[in-house]
Amino acid sequence: MAKAFCPTTALEPWPPPHHVDLMTEGCDEEIAWASLRRELDAWAAAGRQATVWWRDDDAYRPLPALERLLALSTDLDAPVALAVVPAWLGRDLANALDRHRCVSVVQHGWSHTNHAGGAGEKGACEVGLHRGRKAILEDLRKGRDVLEDAFAGRFQPVVTPPWNRIDPALFPDLALMGYRGISTFDARNDEPAAAGLVAQNCHCDPVDWKAGTVFRGTRRSLVQLTTQLADRREGRVDSDEATGFLTHHRDMDEKTWAFTERLIETLVRHPAARWADVRELFLP
Repeated sequence: MAKAFCPTTALEPWPPPHHVDLMTEGCDEEIAWASLRRELDAWAAAGRQATVWWRDDDAYRPLPALERLLALSTDLDAPVALAVVPAWLGRDLANALDRHRCVSVVQHGWSHTNHAGGAGEKGACEVGLHRGRKAILEDLRKGRDVLEDAFAGRFQPVVTPPWNRIDPALFPDLALMGYRGISTFDARNDEPAAAGLVAQNCHCDPVDWKAGTVFRGTRRSLVQLTTQLADRREGRVDSDEATGFLTHHRDMDEKTWAFTERLIETLVRHPAARWADVRELFLP
């Protein structure tokens, strides 16, 4: 579904001074932060603003980690789209969101259950055709009803499939059901997902899932983000797609939290970065 691109093809301001490889262990992390700022400066020099947005997955009740994330969003005035798992939803989550003005809710599948496992299938997937179209759509409709009832005006009809995987054959059905958007990971295709359905993906995830839900590292995380910004500016990917930052509050260690706080603050302070709310991003 997503158009792949090589994370080493971005032009100026890449590579950084002295051709330092940001993926090497010996690189100073501050060089990576400086490269991000230079890329944002390049947007400003071109008279452009880079839209950015923030999605946080796997929400279901106000855990201390979620409260920390919501406080960060409120303190820095950075909107966050909370991807809630309907089947897990605790009745106290809606009340916890009342104190936070910058939070919207989107739908994280139904129960975060892996239904994959057949021959030729790669990776966990809930929103596929493994159980047939009817069962999948019934689960999504049931989940949407739960979230609409719990969150009223906060809920936006956007599907963020668990594990960022969904069968594209379902896109026309989602549009017919009244969904406005789909959000996975990596640069979106040039073509619309379906008539009336907008794709807005995420492009930077600071958690290294293969290593056991630990921090990916400053350099590797900023390579994801800065490269996507440079590719947008130079037209290698769809420049109209906002740059998405993805977090998982339940799986963040202190290093991941520290990186997240610094990144959000850096983007908030730079005039070339403009924070977008999901209500804006997923307009047809």
